[in-house]
Amino acid sequence: MTETLDAPARSYSAHSPLAYLLSLADEAAQVSDQEQREDAETAVIHHLSRSYPYSLAQAIDVMAWQGYPAVRDAGRVFWEPSAVAWLDGGLWLHHTVRSTEDDGAIDVLTLIVPCTCGRGYSDITLDSEDMLMEILTELRPTHGQSVHNGALLDCAIVPAVPKLDI
Repeated sequence: MTETLDAPARSYSAHSPLAYLLSLADEAAQVSDQEQREDAETAVIHHLSRSYPYSLAQAIDVMAWQGYPAVRDAGRVFWEPSAVAWLDGGLWLHHTVRSTEDDGAIDVLTLIVPCTCGRGYSDITLDSEDMLMEILTELRPTHGQSVHNGALLDCAIVPAVPKLDI
């Protein structure tokens, strides 16, 4: 049997000091798109200075990061706020902070690399500065392009022209 819980009736006047204060709290709880952009840019700068101090933190100017707010539909978050930086040669870095009940908040840094076929991109989630160096060593002979098996079309992970169906 399912019980239906009814919200308690408001025990205060709509124009009371309490109503005003609760309305202020509601407004404060809502984060604007601009605040989300700024928070995403700040988060990636902190992450790079902690986890990539000798590479990305040195190579990418803090002003190169562009923050984006969360993408929502019907109150559901499809993508968290994120920040993106252009590396040149078709390569991008994407950073977001993922929150899960099990792990808490974790930084997710992804290197987005164009494929040698020219039809798409591969995305590589970076775990450490050592991993970044390994990936860059692999990409060096192709001048920053991801080599793949054309029959498998593994560049379809991130198509060249993304389609967002929300």
